[in-house]
Amino acid sequence: MSTIFQALDTKTGLIPETGPRRDAPNSGGPVAARVALPAAGGLSDPAVRMRVLPIQLPESSPLLPFDGAHDKAGEEYRIVRTNLLQHPDAPRLLVISSAGSGDGKTLSAANTAGALAMKGETTVLLMDADLRNPSLAGTLGLPGEPGLADVLQGDCKLEEAIVETAQFPNLFVLPAGKARRNPAELLDSARWRQLCVIVKNSFRFVLIDTPPIAAVADYDLVQEAADGVIFVARPDYSNRSLCLAALQRVHATGKLTGVLINCAEDWFLYKRYGRYPYPATYRNSG
Repeated sequence: MSTIFQALDTKTGLIPETGPRRDAPNSGGPVAARVALPAAGGLSDPAVRMRVLPIQLPESSPLLPFDGAHDKAGEEYRIVRTNLLQHPDAPRLLVISSAGSGDGKTLSAANTAGALAMKGETTVLLMDADLRNPSLAGTLGLPGEPGLADVLQGDCKLEEAIVETAQFPNLFVLPAGKARRNPAELLDSARWRQLCVIVKNSFRFVLIDTPPIAAVADYDLVQEAADGVIFVARPDYSNRSLCLAALQRVHATGKLTGVLINCAEDWFLYKRYGRYPYPATYRNSG
């Protein structure tokens, strides 16, 4: 039996693949985007070419554990993927956040996105909306600029900011970029809401890494546009009071898709897999 308890409510019946179809990956350099981003208000331009860059990780990294080196961890994230694909509410734009820093929300977002991108033609956009303390690009070994903030400020087009990953042809990354204005102002704008509509219609899934819940106003502005929230907690690390308060806050919005327990040990007969424990999740009971 898997150590991941059902975190994301699953019922029979797979969600049909409604995302855009993609051709076989091109082995050459940067190519024109194969994900159709509809033109809207200058946010999108089909003539602009996306960057195709390799993800660069140290050998010991727990990120994207799908190469066989960490089979157990990879399998747990595949179970999270299955739960999302079978979720009766069919969420597509998901926020991944936690009560505080260090709980593993960025790692969980990247690994969940990687698992989803490996599923057939399931296109996934992994977005860093933590404009005050961005970490996604650095964690993946990708350039941090241009990114989301640059698009919202009108400094570049959406396609210029998105990176298509070389190792995962269905996985796209939108770094945080560099905010010249207060992030809350950028995220409380018509341009942000317009961008959410565009990416939601262009990708099968959009996963958004946000600041910790209640840390700043940014989280609330991002989750307002989301279909659901995956809450990340870390045993023996997360502050229990803050964690409970944040979880109740998410639940009150009606958007709690599930809870992912990062670095969880089995109840008993636990065996550490390599250097990294694997995640576990429990089902949202509503």
